[in-house]
Amino acid sequence: MEDHKEKVCLFCKRDENQVPLVQVDYKGHNYYICPQHIPVLIHDPGQLEGILPGAENMQAG
Repeated sequence: MEDHKEKVCLFCKRDENQVPLVQVDYKGHNYYICPQHIPVLIHDPGQLEGILPGAENMQAG
């Protein structure tokens, strides 16, 4: 599995020294998201279009 180069939140770009980060494994890559933006991933993943590959095809939960 490949790692995403930067360990920062996909959405707000804050790093692990600023906020806790949760690792998301997706399509063979590791990404990170902070707890504040997990609801975006769950309820409106379209907001991650252009940031997370394939986000435009994800369905809200």
